[in-house]
Amino acid sequence: MSDTEAAAGPGANPAAAGTVTAGGAAGGTERTAPADGPEGWRRLDRRGLLVTATVLAGIALGAGIPTAVGMTGGMPLGEALAWVLAGTGALTACGTGGEYVRWRRTRYRVGPERAELDTGLFLVKRRSLARERIRTVDLTASLLLRSLGLVKVRIGTGEHTGNESTLELDAVRRAEGERLRRELLDRTPGEPGPHREGLLAVLDPRWIRYAPLSFLAPVLGGTAAGGLLQVSDWFGAQTEVIDWVADRLRDTPLLWSVAALVAAAGLAGVVGTLGLWVEMWWNYRLEREPGGTLRVRRGLLTSRSVSLEERRLRGVELVEPIGVRLVGAARLDAVATGLAHDDEDKHADYKNLLPAAPASFAHALAARVLREPESPTRTARLIPHPRAARSRRLRRALAAVLAPAALLTVLGLLLTDVLLYVAAAATAVLLPLAVVLALDAARNLGHATRGAYLVARSGTLRRTTVALQRGGVIGWTIRQSYVQRRAGLITLTATTAAGEGAYAIKDAAQGEGLAFAAQAVPGLLEPFLQSE
Repeated sequence: MSDTEAAAGPGANPAAAGTVTAGGAAGGTERTAPADGPEGWRRLDRRGLLVTATVLAGIALGAGIPTAVGMTGGMPLGEALAWVLAGTGALTACGTGGEYVRWRRTRYRVGPERAELDTGLFLVKRRSLARERIRTVDLTASLLLRSLGLVKVRIGTGEHTGNESTLELDAVRRAEGERLRRELLDRTPGEPGPHREGLLAVLDPRWIRYAPLSFLAPVLGGTAAGGLLQVSDWFGAQTEVIDWVADRLRDTPLLWSVAALVAAAGLAGVVGTLGLWVEMWWNYRLEREPGGTLRVRRGLLTSRSVSLEERRLRGVELVEPIGVRLVGAARLDAVATGLAHDDEDKHADYKNLLPAAPASFAHALAARVLREPESPTRTARLIPHPRAARSRRLRRALAAVLAPAALLTVLGLLLTDVLLYVAAAATAVLLPLAVVLALDAARNLGHATRGAYLVARSGTLRRTTVALQRGGVIGWTIRQSYVQRRAGLITLTATTAAGEGAYAIKDAAQGEGLAFAAQAVPGLLEPFLQSE
């Protein structure tokens, strides 16, 4: 049966009629409260209208005030502000009126078999999800929602079929959100293991020192510089800003001027990453709840609560960007089926179990999450890849540097000597760096089996070590290019329904790699090997 049904009228399931159990916040006392309507239907919280009005007024004033300042050349400031306030009032009233209609026409209920949501005025939509297929109930609350005691509830099956596999309740009381999460994720308790329920990890403020080491710092620095120029252009002051910077650097040599600008952008990037880290990870807690559910709670201004059933967990992935790895830190992600993706909230990466933290702590947490005495990401003895794999990476690194340098050299001979100096300088700086990264990438290659897990590691700028349940591998993809065939190498990709869907063992020795795949998941690859 499909999880999505479109219907309207009296065909609603009456099984959910009567009373429902409503609880307080986590750990509070439960009470029995009647549903808002017949047959168990409930409404969203009315205070969501206040949220809509506040947001619309803020957007209108944020856009209108700069416009009013820009209009002061043609009319008095008071008159311009009056127009802005009038427009703000009209927009807020219209938007809130539309939201009131949506609120009146939206209702939801949770029955013994299905969770249902009805909405729409002219085009009535009813969506329902079978309860046994519900995999996620995530709670999100912005600062405004939190101030009113409200949350946004996202109920999903984990299938990537757009909105058809998700019900969103925006907004309900926090106690109601907690009740829905507990009720919909109530499962049979998981199998006992060496790790019991309770707190698995909590925020250590010292981890913030790893935030500026991510690749996000230079991106945010460049974005800050571009944003400054854009905002100054809105107010017609871009030329003044550029002239002010040029005046400050007028007597400074060009090289030092470039270094100063790069340092300023870098400082802005560092500040930005620190602020983003605090917003994303403040109040972080990872807990194992009764019934076998992992729950991640985090966020400063916008609080997020993500629940992950352990029966959907297929492994973990240790992620080490090069800046973080150089100081002995790593991030931990879950490899699980049915993880949602929220395109509206770019910070809501539902697979994150741990921010960048000391690698020893990340390994220990991986063991607790997997209910293993030791983490396979640390204890597995990886099989190194042959010398031909290192040669491939060295050739690629040399080509990546020398090909552009050769092009610049040709253009320099034809056009200007400046390009010759650029080619020489770039080669002198980038060639040793490329060789070091290529050798590091070759050293990082490896694969092994550790108990019930297949372990694979690769990468240099972003090294990843994945521990994937061998029972979660549903197929192997074997790829061998002409160059690989001549070098006796092969790339094996384990396909799975969890995480990224595919995890590669790159440039393994052909015979050893095929034997490893057959041994790691018996019965899956042998028929194809025998047919050859």
